[in-house]
Amino acid sequence: MKERILNYRLRIDNLIKSKNSEINWESVRDEHLVQISFFQHERLIHWLVTMLFALLTFIAVGVYIISGEVYVLALVGILLVLLVPYILHYYLLENETQKMYDQYDKILKIIRNSKDGWASIEE
Repeated sequence: MKERILNYRLRIDNLIKSKNSEINWESVRDEHLVQISFFQHERLIHWLVTMLFALLTFIAVGVYIISGEVYVLALVGILLVLLVPYILHYYLLENETQKMYDQYDKILKIIRNSKDGWASIEE
């Protein structure tokens, strides 16, 4: 998923930078909205899984504090080993999706400017 979202976002960045007037920007916009919805869904699922692992980790820490059993500490370690990569992956999905929102705004600006006779997307 990491490679897919990064490659897709870079492809759209390159399209936007190309300022090619022969590109069907309405089609690019429509495809971009579909891709954003896919990544939003992925982001939601990873947020739910991350929160579940965080909750389980805190519960396991609480059980360890109350019981003092060493095997519970091993469970905390296993949960942390799983939680950290989930947090990092969610961080990537969140940031890349936010960047895709910015790309969508730039695509809309290109479409508006082309309809108004402007070829620039300068801010």
